[in-house]
Amino acid sequence: MLQVSQLNQYYGSSHTLRGVSLSLEKGQCLALLGRNGVGKTTLLKCLMGVLPAASGQVRLGGRDITKLRPHERAALGIAYVPQGREIFARLSVEENLMMGMATKPGRKASTIRGEVYELFPVLKDMLQRRGGDLSGGQQQQLAIARALLADPQLIILDEPTEGIQPSIIKDIGRVIRLLRERGDIAILLCEQYFDFAHELADEFIVLSRGEVVASGSQKDMAHENVKRHLAV
Repeated sequence: MLQVSQLNQYYGSSHTLRGVSLSLEKGQCLALLGRNGVGKTTLLKCLMGVLPAASGQVRLGGRDITKLRPHERAALGIAYVPQGREIFARLSVEENLMMGMATKPGRKASTIRGEVYELFPVLKDMLQRRGGDLSGGQQQQLAIARALLADPQLIILDEPTEGIQPSIIKDIGRVIRLLRERGDIAILLCEQYFDFAHELADEFIVLSRGEVVASGSQKDMAHENVKRHLAV
């Protein structure tokens, strides 16, 4: 589903991504791990096209998308839930959800799938509330639901547990597990909360100073070499 080969990116003279390569299959959850400031969000923005890659290649379903703009990647099936959620605070919950269908012209609010409400039942009771009036955890659920309404082949989640209360972290974990088990979507999960990622991921990669320093299967994540790169 997703293949990244030798991706490099710079901020001025700073080399922020150094030959990063990864692959992700449909039905898999890949955990992207690392301390703050090692290039995780930069990598995700390059995958979404928000930042241009200096060199390297990004392929989605075998198609080279390296030069495509963000809205073109979204139309091909990439959904991005950024760090900090970035919902539309002045729009209602329903309007936020409708924005998730921007790549599906002609769809109306009545076509919002019941599945979204099954995954996030709290949203159904808050459709007319402004997004900015929701708690941080509710906004995170809204951001993920909005992304899912694009019917993505790949969903990218950047720090979905950041600043979220434990009860909603469990709800988000449940949703990610259900999506993985459904088998028709690939999930790239960027996370600092090790236990959360370890519970959900099939595979993992660890970034340090912009390069991949460890990778492997879920059972290898608990190795001390991996934890060494995550400790503050």
